[in-house]
Amino acid sequence: MNVGKGHWIFALIFFLAFIGYMIWAYRKDKAVSNRHYKGSYFIIIFMLLVLAFVYAFVKLKTG
Repeated sequence: MNVGKGHWIFALIFFLAFIGYMIWAYRKDKAVSNRHYKGSYFIIIFMLLVLAFVYAFVKLKTG
């Protein structure tokens, strides 16, 4: 399958449109997300610490 110039142009336009839409949607939803997910950073940090503990435990146990 040959990828022609038209495919690359379509991919570039699609990529730029997708990034533009994601930026627009993020800015539109930012205020609502900050209100509903205010303390979510603590949960993420806790999950990362648990995963690091499990990883270290498995590495130490298997030698």
